[in-house]
Amino acid sequence: MIAVKQLRSEEWLVTVDAKTRTEHRVRVAEADVRRLGHGHSAEELLKASFEFLLEREPNTSILSSFDLPVIERYFPEYEGELKRMLTK
Repeated sequence: MIAVKQLRSEEWLVTVDAKTRTEHRVRVAEADVRRLGHGHSAEELLKASFEFLLEREPNTSILSSFDLPVIERYFPEYEGELKRMLTK
C-alpha cells in the first residue's frame, strides 16, 4: 500500500507498507506536477510514480529523500511510462 501525505507546499511523505515499511520524503515542484502529472494532482502523481518504482525495485531500495525528477536519471523510461499509467 502507498500512502501520501503533504508535509509542506512542495514536500511530501510517502509511506510504503510492504514486507518492510518504508518512508520517503519527496520534493515535488509545481512545475513537476504540470510536466509529469498530465492533469492529475501531486498526490496522484506521487502514487503513480511509486507504483512505477515498485515495479522495478523493492521499496527498501528507493531513496529515502529525493526530488521527483531524480527518477528519470535512474529510469529513462519514467516519463513515458508515467504518461501511459496516468492516461489509461
